[in-house]
Amino acid sequence: MPAWCADYLTREQAQQALFPQAERFIDASIELNPAQQDRISKLSGVKQRWNRQQIWRAERAGGLLGWFVIDEVVGKHEFVTYAAGLSPEGHVVGIEILTYRETYGFQVRDAQWRAAFRDKTARDRFKLGDDIPLLTGATLSCRNVANGVKRLLALQQVVLARVE
Repeated sequence: MPAWCADYLTREQAQQALFPQAERFIDASIELNPAQQDRISKLSGVKQRWNRQQIWRAERAGGLLGWFVIDEVVGKHEFVTYAAGLSPEGHVVGIEILTYRETYGFQVRDAQWRAAFRDKTARDRFKLGDDIPLLTGATLSCRNVANGVKRLLALQQVVLARVE
């Protein structure tokens, strides 16, 4: 079976798309301890698989605009690399698909679908077909990206809300 991979955005392009007003992005990647991983999993209902998370502080005039996070989830068989912008208050600023490695399901790149995440918080349901649209032919990618964003919002509560 032939392999498929499409790179849509670089990290820098996604940073500018999610935080266009930012003057700089400062690497703030973290190592999660087992207690933090467990807390994130319990809050989100989604397993925190790795202990390292790629995060950047988006800043303007020395002030925090939000957090830029790169994450990966499995589409159906392969990883989908995406980025989420999170506000300091724990709202989704937006999401961008960086790399898609599946032969189908790429509809998750659709701007209208990604816009459904805007302003979501950890208190939202993230239910496919309800507050998150379900895309025909991309069911698993939709579900897994939605679960990933929900997990990142839990990470924001557990770790990032305590960092300024």
